Amino acid sequence: AYVEGLTAVHDGEHVYRSMTTDPNKRFPCNSHPVVRTHPVTGRKALFVNASYTTRIDGVPKEESDAVLGYLYQHCMNPNFQVRFRWRTNSVAFWDNRCTQHLAVWDYFPQLRSGYRVTLKGDKPV
Repeated sequence: AYVEGLTAVHDGEHVYRSMTTDPNKRFPCNSHPVVRTHPVTGRKALFVNASYTTRIDGVPKEESDAVLGYLYQHCMNPNFQVRFRWRTNSVAFWDNRCTQHLAVWDYFPQLRSGYRVTLKGDKPV
């Protein structure tokens, strides 16, 4: 219950900066709820991830780091995971509003290629 009502900064700068030579290029940075409500199911879900969530708004850095660290660990619980096993002509589809994606590079020396489609979504609440 502590995290409901809190917002956190989701920042792409530190992830994408090394991928461009354009010093004027800017990357997405927004505040989103730490817990969001799915617009269809009404279920609540954590809306933080270790790659992009950099801090909780209005909370001292040490406390923000501790809470986010706890939430990241919680999200890694195997009881909340599914493992998709790629096969020829596989298609994977998930709802980013309530799912975290982590690509595991465990198919070497095989290649994995495909097309990514992202649908424009709603504003997280």
